[in-house]
Amino acid sequence: MGLALPADYKLLCEMFPAFELGNFMAFGGPDPGHEHLWPKGAREQLDIIDEWLGYANLTVPMHTYPAPGGLLPWSTSNEGDIFLWSTGGEGPEEWTVTVASRNGAWWHYDGGVAQFMADLVSGRLELWGLPSVSCEVSA
Repeated sequence: MGLALPADYKLLCEMFPAFELGNFMAFGGPDPGHEHLWPKGAREQLDIIDEWLGYANLTVPMHTYPAPGGLLPWSTSNEGDIFLWSTGGEGPEEWTVTVASRNGAWWHYDGGVAQFMADLVSGRLELWGLPSVSCEVSA
């Protein structure tokens, strides 16, 4: 897709194989040797997000990538929620997390992927339409 990804995301992908948090949230980067497939999956999710944005009653309009500051998916839940980056700022280290809940809630987390996941499993994160997640990690 012609863009760099945040360092915390790349580090998590390098350190851990694909995993699931509490039978809820899937996480994993592209499989080594198959990185070229990642943009195709992201584009398919962007179509879903565009549709959801069409139905959302947002006070501040959002758009998908490649629009400036556009949303770019990085994970999903087994409940149908989508976890995205808001790609604004000077580069990927300034991207923050946006959650598109399958129940129609949209909200922003002022931080990156690694901190979001840590706050999600620790219970420090206000869930805004997401279920609570246990600290259990399975590969």
